Amino acid sequence: MPESELDRLGAVHRFLNFKINKEAELQEIVELAAELCETPMAVITLMDKDTLHLKYKTGTNRDQLTLSDTFCQYLLEGEELLIVPDALMDDRFSKNPSVVKGPHIRFYAGAPLVTHDGHRLGSICVLGTVPKTLTDGQQHLLKVMARRVTQFMEFEFSIAILKQQFLRAKESENKLLAFFESSVSYHMLLGMDHDVVAFNKNIANFVEKMLAVKLYEGIQINQVLKGEGLELYEQNYERALSGVGVRLERRIEYANGEIYWWDVVFDPAYGSDGEIIGVSYNATDITERKIHEQEILAKNHSLQQIAHIQSHEFRKPIASILGLINIFKAEGYKATAEELKVLERAAEELDYKIRAIVALTDG
Repeated sequence: MPESELDRLGAVHRFLNFKINKEAELQEIVELAAELCETPMAVITLMDKDTLHLKYKTGTNRDQLTLSDTFCQYLLEGEELLIVPDALMDDRFSKNPSVVKGPHIRFYAGAPLVTHDGHRLGSICVLGTVPKTLTDGQQHLLKVMARRVTQFMEFEFSIAILKQQFLRAKESENKLLAFFESSVSYHMLLGMDHDVVAFNKNIANFVEKMLAVKLYEGIQINQVLKGEGLELYEQNYERALSGVGVRLERRIEYANGEIYWWDVVFDPAYGSDGEIIGVSYNATDITERKIHEQEILAKNHSLQQIAHIQSHEFRKPIASILGLINIFKAEGYKATAEELKVLERAAEELDYKIRAIVALTDG
């Protein structure tokens, strides 16, 4: 099957599966075509691979016909208007089931429904049971109606596509907003002039609690931050605005005495055209992690002190005790009072060191 025919069938299927909201308007066009062309029947059709679908009609109750048994199939060959004054006198149709049997069609006139990109979807046609023809004015009107039907269907389809895109965009926006608001981090979008464009509830609640400032869209950052905090913000904001992302950790002690550690990120914010339109500010509370790190460092310091005591300060009393034991052993385990006093002092020193280690581990 040629690629062009595959494309045509794809377009036909899109309209076959598409629910047109204003079907009454298309039905009115069909009825008007029958009235103006003075025929008992008129149909708007869509031509699938093997089937002619009668979508809107007057004067007939048929919903489908085999395409090879129809007059409309010849409109796929490029005709702008096909007129059959008397089907019995036309070799193409004289044995057609609709001619030799009911409804005994004798007259046919049809114009193709051609999309903006050249695909022939179907037709608008008028039919009668007696031979006749159309005036020039009626022929012109039928071709105009075909263009109007196609335009109407494509317009409806475009509107439906736009609605779907809008709904998908809205759904994506809602998901993004839900993420924005449910995130444990603190988010804020800043404009080109240090103005707050958007923010989530986390940062709004925190700023109100710690800085006694109520955030709102359009507030300037110098109305929120003061002093050293404002200076640091301005430096990083300008870097991000130039296209350079910044990440840093900050320890801040607030007026109420509470201390927080923050992981802060300043990133350039880009618009759909790739231009920088502001700065994205994101802060994550890492206070618990920093406290944990400090505890680990403190424990490491204690371990280092213990290791120092073990490797250096234990050696002296232990060496003294071991030296005295060797003397006692050499003398048959006999000791003078002075030697016992030296042993006692060494044992006391060792006990002191052990207590020092215990105190470090308890701390």
